[in-house]
Amino acid sequence: MLSKSKNIHFIGIGGIGMSGIAQLLLSMNFNITGSDIIESNRINKLKDLNIDIDIGHSRNNIKTPDLIVYSSAIKLDNIEIIEAKKKFIPVIRRAEMLGELLKLKKISIAVSGTHGKTTTSSMLGAILIEAELNPTLVIGGIVNSFGSNSVSGMGDIIVVEADEFDRSFLSLNPSMNVINNLELDHIDCYKDIEETKDAFISFANMLPIYGLSALNIDDENILDIIKKIKRPYKTFGLNKNADICAKNIRYNKFNSIYELYKNKNKLKRIELNVPGKHNIQNSLAAIVIALELNINIDIIKKGLLKYNGVKRRLEITHRTKQGSILIDDYAHHPTEVKASLLAIKNSYINRIITIFQPHLFSRTLNFYKEFAEALYLSDIVFIMNIYPAREKPIKNVTSQLIVDCLKNKGHKKIYSNINIEDLNHEIKKIIEIGDIIITMGAGDITKQNKILKKSLL
Repeated sequence: MLSKSKNIHFIGIGGIGMSGIAQLLLSMNFNITGSDIIESNRINKLKDLNIDIDIGHSRNNIKTPDLIVYSSAIKLDNIEIIEAKKKFIPVIRRAEMLGELLKLKKISIAVSGTHGKTTTSSMLGAILIEAELNPTLVIGGIVNSFGSNSVSGMGDIIVVEADEFDRSFLSLNPSMNVINNLELDHIDCYKDIEETKDAFISFANMLPIYGLSALNIDDENILDIIKKIKRPYKTFGLNKNADICAKNIRYNKFNSIYELYKNKNKLKRIELNVPGKHNIQNSLAAIVIALELNINIDIIKKGLLKYNGVKRRLEITHRTKQGSILIDDYAHHPTEVKASLLAIKNSYINRIITIFQPHLFSRTLNFYKEFAEALYLSDIVFIMNIYPAREKPIKNVTSQLIVDCLKNKGHKKIYSNINIEDLNHEIKKIIEIGDIIITMGAGDITKQNKILKKSLL
């Protein structure tokens, strides 16, 4: 497909996954154009690379491309898709394009799981770069070390994220994969956890017979499906029976230290510049793949030590002279919220102020009790209005569901029904020396982090 398509148009080019693919193809000398509904930092970054991008969807945006790629957020009744079909221009989903990119390299690695895909992919990328294997990376976040979500390498390895949303990861055919964890999340795509499990079983069994899956056996749902996986696999986790295991874990501020074991034999002491049990598990996933690629353990250790995180993944954005810390985090599922807050509590004794913006009406409806349980870990909680993203409102579904549940659990310091323009003023009224403030969510709450940073200087 790529050999016949020199001019490629991206509908929804500003998405984190779409922009990474567009940027990668641009570096491979394809002619890229795109469209999206609003300006964004990613749009401006692509424009700086001289990619022609139209704001707003229009049939006039479809000129003479050889191929159209659209994101999962784009509906099939989009005017540009309709126009492309009228002109008999091939139209494919983002995942199908990702599948085409996997074919370009001898070794392709797809990182899946409900949580941790971006961190695991970028940790593995750091190891591969340290090993001088010159990898190609397509990642769903901006990696701090190279300031981008894609890297075009001349080596034989490509690493991509495999998103289970709308079962798009079943369009990929990697030679190796990772399954970090498995939970019900996208309830607009999966009716229950059993459907989700079936999709991940299919994903694992799509590997070639010489392939390998890295499986996290700390996760109960992965343990439940492991007998149905018919391709080679190796396990990782804190579970002492894992093939690759972490023991004697310690946390020091935002650093994590553990002893690495392979088949119950001690290999190395590993240090990470990121906090939390979940990040240790992410690093173990990367280690499984790296060892399978015959990368020396000393190189693996150095690569992980150099890894310094991803934008909006427990990212420390500011430290005040008075000792307060401002953090921005992408967590938008109860498990992610809990993992992030536990990571902070394990690293600091300071008071935690969480500013949480729920993402999607459907997710709030299905998980408001779990969100309340996770947010209970925070000393003070601000609950903002739901960020709708691709959804229309659902009757009687608001952030108040989480607020009421938190109150029923006995939490005494909850702030809600606050206009986002007043958030900065409300925070300044209650902040104390040494407080840790975290903006959390997959919507536009990150903008408030930047506003708070200016006021806390």
